[in-house]
Amino acid sequence: MSTAKWTIDPTHSEVSFKVKHLVISTVTGYFKKFEGSAESNSDDFDGAKVNFSAEIDSIDTNQSDRDNHLKSADFFDAANHPKLSFEGTVQKNGGDYKLVGDLTMRGTTKAVELDVDFGGVAGDPYGQTKAGFEIEGKVNRKDFGLTWSAVTEAGNVVVSDQVRLLLSVQLVKQAVAEGASA
Repeated sequence: MSTAKWTIDPTHSEVSFKVKHLVISTVTGYFKKFEGSAESNSDDFDGAKVNFSAEIDSIDTNQSDRDNHLKSADFFDAANHPKLSFEGTVQKNGGDYKLVGDLTMRGTTKAVELDVDFGGVAGDPYGQTKAGFEIEGKVNRKDFGLTWSAVTEAGNVVVSDQVRLLLSVQLVKQAVAEGASA
């Protein structure tokens, strides 16, 4: 089988993160601008090569002051590190999938392993072939240099070190160019 090229369909995908605030509740944020691709030699995506990036300036937590703080040097430092990125591969073991690779934030790269729920492949009404994935995992923000922290007078941590990553991704298969071998 030849290599199939896929790209993220941004209108049917979302990239979010969740972090505990004051240890009692969760704040959800989104990256509104992102892109990614996959190259796969099989319909089940085992061994697929994956590339992804998100623009830090597109962070949206539904609160502009918090968004600006996250973009500042206290956290992502968007002025000096405008994107986060990931490069890795899909690994299938039986019916279980993992996305394994290198995540780069704020100029620091660390190996990560994320759980993947592969939803399958389907054709849409416009003749396009789509593939769906739910991706989830945790990272420690301090491992990537996002070290700002504060403690309330009562001793509660303002922002947890653990961040949950949640991606709902739909890929669209790219058409093979005329004259190219399939």
